[in-house]
Amino acid sequence: MKVCVIYGSTRENGNTELLTEEVVKNLPDVTRIDLKRYRYHDIVDQRHDINGFSPVDDEYDQIIDQIMDCEVLIFATPIYWYGMSSVMKRFIDRWSQTVRDEKYPDFKEQMSQKEAYLVAVGGDEPRVKGLPLVQQFQYICEFIGLNYKGYLIGEGGKPKDILTDKKAIEDAQKLGELIKG
Repeated sequence: MKVCVIYGSTRENGNTELLTEEVVKNLPDVTRIDLKRYRYHDIVDQRHDINGFSPVDDEYDQIIDQIMDCEVLIFATPIYWYGMSSVMKRFIDRWSQTVRDEKYPDFKEQMSQKEAYLVAVGGDEPRVKGLPLVQQFQYICEFIGLNYKGYLIGEGGKPKDILTDKKAIEDAQKLGELIKG
């Protein structure tokens, strides 16, 4: 099973990345997409314009092409202000354009063939205050057709704090085994 991790942190080797790497460490075929390393623009909402969306000259399609080839998507984002990071939100916002893009005529159909998981780490009671993010992610999956399978939330604010969250590490290992099958 081909897995794709979509990293939405702006920090190198942050807590979310450390926890997610614990999930995928024993999986044989993992593509890692670090959104901060790509140049992609905010969406310009042209859904209701007569001519639709204008082409955008950036690297967004490179990201989409990589995830289309995978069966499992893991969205990994720190919990920033009780929601997903800006880079993750900007990426997902562009899906509004992709569902209308001639290059991806069956985007929603292809997404409906994939499983999706959320991995999130925050520092302010994330297992409670991160639940609105989980719900938002469930709605996103429902709309686009992704088969939402679950989430993992860990606690950590300062670098490497997640390594002391024994429950999150244990849950990450279990999630990795579940995905591996």
